[in-house]
Amino acid sequence: MDAATLNCPMCGAAAACDSIQCAHCQAQLATVACPACFGMLFLGSKYCPHCGAKAARNDATTDAVRSCPTCRIDLQAVTLGAAEIQECPQCAGVWVDVETLQKICADHEQQAAVLGGATPDPLANPTATLEQVRYRRCPDCQTLMNRANFSDRSGIIIDVCRGHGTWFDREELRRIVEFIRAGGLEATRARDRERWATEKRRKSMRVPASIEVPQIGRDTTRDGDLGDIIYLIGRAILNLLK
Repeated sequence: MDAATLNCPMCGAAAACDSIQCAHCQAQLATVACPACFGMLFLGSKYCPHCGAKAARNDATTDAVRSCPTCRIDLQAVTLGAAEIQECPQCAGVWVDVETLQKICADHEQQAAVLGGATPDPLANPTATLEQVRYRRCPDCQTLMNRANFSDRSGIIIDVCRGHGTWFDREELRRIVEFIRAGGLEATRARDRERWATEKRRKSMRVPASIEVPQIGRDTTRDGDLGDIIYLIGRAILNLLK
């Protein structure tokens, strides 16, 4: 849909192509609806503009009530394909628990193995940007989450609570899926293996501290041996004088 012709279905006001809500009536315009790449779609779209997959979003129910760590409003439970996530209707951030994220990563890494080398190097141009650092609270335990560069080299900074899950700002989950599909996880592991192998070779070339290396010009004769030699020389001189 052309950004110039995008209008709010509720009030008819013009809206930018990246708008989540109408600036006039606050009606929701776009939401996470792609079960393949977790990209955002305009309401009414049948196919994802990012990957072409058919839209499949179903509302879900959950016993736990969680709040968005940014907007402080209740998150909405959503089922996208086989994944269950929670989305903020205001900022479009999503909360993904530990088990679900592991499955998402595993599924898309299998797709990366099938794609092979058809995609560009995901580590060639990391997209990390300088922005104000904000520490957010976990929607489950309310403790401050850790900020981490996903896979150490992706350039996508996420908020992680190791015991409960990961918070993704708008479109960050889609970017991570693209990173994985491009072979980013395997490329990171390959670089780690290379680094570990290099460090192992470096350590094997070092001389252990317990081995004493003789130095040129150093007198290694013990004091006791030197005394015995002087005594024998003295006895020999006495015998010659007799």
